[in-house]
Amino acid sequence: MKQTAYSILDLVIVSEGKTYQQTLEDSIALAKEAETFGYRRIWYAEHHNMAGIASNAPQIIISRVAQETKTLRVGSGGIMLPNHSPFIITEQFGTLATLFPNRIDLGLGRAPGTDQETAHAIRPNFLQATHSFPQDVEQIQKYFSTQNSHSKVRVPIAEGALVPIYILGSSTDSAHLAAKKGLPYAFASHFATTHLHNAITIYRNEFKHSESLKIPYVLAGINIFIADTDEEAEVMATSFFKMIIALLTSTKREHLEKPSEMTADLRETMKHPAVKQMTKYTFIGGKNTVKQGIQDFLNETQADELIAVTNTYDASSRIKSYRYFSEIMKELNSKS
Repeated sequence: MKQTAYSILDLVIVSEGKTYQQTLEDSIALAKEAETFGYRRIWYAEHHNMAGIASNAPQIIISRVAQETKTLRVGSGGIMLPNHSPFIITEQFGTLATLFPNRIDLGLGRAPGTDQETAHAIRPNFLQATHSFPQDVEQIQKYFSTQNSHSKVRVPIAEGALVPIYILGSSTDSAHLAAKKGLPYAFASHFATTHLHNAITIYRNEFKHSESLKIPYVLAGINIFIADTDEEAEVMATSFFKMIIALLTSTKREHLEKPSEMTADLRETMKHPAVKQMTKYTFIGGKNTVKQGIQDFLNETQADELIAVTNTYDASSRIKSYRYFSEIMKELNSKS
């Protein structure tokens, strides 16, 4: 019987009135709780020049979180590879894997994680680097292999280290690459909903087994907001919807706003096609309400693992929501 793993993508969102230090401390506290709830992994995503997101340097957060936990896998979801030298990324994750054996994941994406001007500031030849993404992934795999010990250019600390590589995607492009290389595929369906089913189909149909993976493995992102009642969860999610609306309308809102009552105006705006599309895989409510939505999503996608994203203003509400989600997943897995 198929068991569905469940994990967390923590964007380290900064709430109004909170400092970056408080935000990072809240993320560390969440990871420690997630370990007790039975989550398989927690990932951090690289973003730049965004005042409301504190995950600028996932490598550093990964190191601290791995130190504060014992069994939880910790990784990047992802490292935006065109921003970096494959050699340096291998050095960093080889070091992490040496410090925390068999607990580090390396998720790789090709988006900049920022705007074009900032991408240029990070790496002037960023656009050129996006085109070499497949070659750069291959280069990292080479540096991690024990066969590379005979090469002139080596990363000795990484050779033979157990660092699984995941290909991240928000369109169908990376599905072809993940399938070709026989790597697990993580789709960002928590915001990029349009191509989810096509991408999964391409990946599974084109998949070629590799040394690291014999059969396709799909991870899918979803937004979850779970509280004691549907009404409480709806209020909790208002902060998230305001963030999405601000993003789509280019309204300047640097930090996550406090939740508010669900007004008629906000409810109407949420019905806008662009908002509905972007938040299609968002599950809000009490445990029973969300449980049915999750079951339907799993029936549709047959995902091997769910990556939950919960961007709430209040850190304790976020932890509670993740606790309820873990309980839902345990219930579903017990029946499968």
